[in-house]
Amino acid sequence: MRGAVIYAPGDVRFENLDDPEIINPTDAIIRTVATCVCGSDLWPYRGAEPIGDPHPMGHEYVGIVEEVGAEVTNVKPGQFVVGSFATSDNTCPNCRNGWQSNCLHREFMSTCQADYVRIPNAHGTLVATDEHPDAEAVPGLLAVSDVMGTGWYAALAAEVKPGSTAVVVGDGAVGLCGVIAAKELGAERIIAMSRHASRQTLALEFGATDIVSERGEEGVARVKDLTGGIGADSVLECVGTAESMRQALHSTRPGGNVGFVGVPHDVRVDGQELFFSHVGLRGGPAPVRAYLPDLIDRVLSGRISPGRVFDLTLPLDQVAEGYKAMDERRSVKALLKP
Repeated sequence: MRGAVIYAPGDVRFENLDDPEIINPTDAIIRTVATCVCGSDLWPYRGAEPIGDPHPMGHEYVGIVEEVGAEVTNVKPGQFVVGSFATSDNTCPNCRNGWQSNCLHREFMSTCQADYVRIPNAHGTLVATDEHPDAEAVPGLLAVSDVMGTGWYAALAAEVKPGSTAVVVGDGAVGLCGVIAAKELGAERIIAMSRHASRQTLALEFGATDIVSERGEEGVARVKDLTGGIGADSVLECVGTAESMRQALHSTRPGGNVGFVGVPHDVRVDGQELFFSHVGLRGGPAPVRAYLPDLIDRVLSGRISPGRVFDLTLPLDQVAEGYKAMDERRSVKALLKP
């Protein structure tokens, strides 16, 4: 098969790779129908994370089941499936408590920008649709496998409630999906922090009521102006930098909550400042598997359209261009078709 391999910052290649095989009885092999480049893939691409030896990339996927291990009974060959970037058995105590991304048998997907993918813990990770979806629904279902599920978790972690005010820090795919989530959970006012006109437009179409283009303390001051000097009830931190975390914490009212889902890089939280702020802080890898049935239904029913975050579609063999376009902010998110 063929797949993406990262060698060094800025160096992603499309190469022939060994076909995946069933290793454990809980594995499945899928043929990818669509995959994509994630904003978090840009951290190593930009040199902000060590790469080490060349290795495959990608953790978002939808596809057709080709083969299943002996213990996989919930999906079968020929079915269209959606999974999560974090695999789970869906039966351990953490899974039963709704934290599948902290499954005791968790494995993080990392080989999905390829023709075929082995899915560990397939019996607890994959959700099959009733029938093969129309092509128009595939981008939305692909978004559900990570960015929509992560945006949803950010809103839940920030405790967005009906009638509340929410701020979304970050205008990438996760932040834009966070706007969708805040709207679906009933936020009355949704302030999207964005400097990019095309992303601002999409945020407004997804349900944002206000746009704040300022950053840092200027951005915080603007949020305070919009919230009577107090701050927002809920803030979704969808970037992962020190600046974005400060901006999120300082934009939250006393008694409010921050949901942080951007993978942290050089983020430090001052314990004493947090103590006296009365701001709640929760985040981590999103338990996407917990939300899959609901989000799949919302996509297939047309209630939400997270697939619109894909503004560039490329054949899989042009995966390097997908990385380059996102790195240069020519694209919010690149969808790849094998």
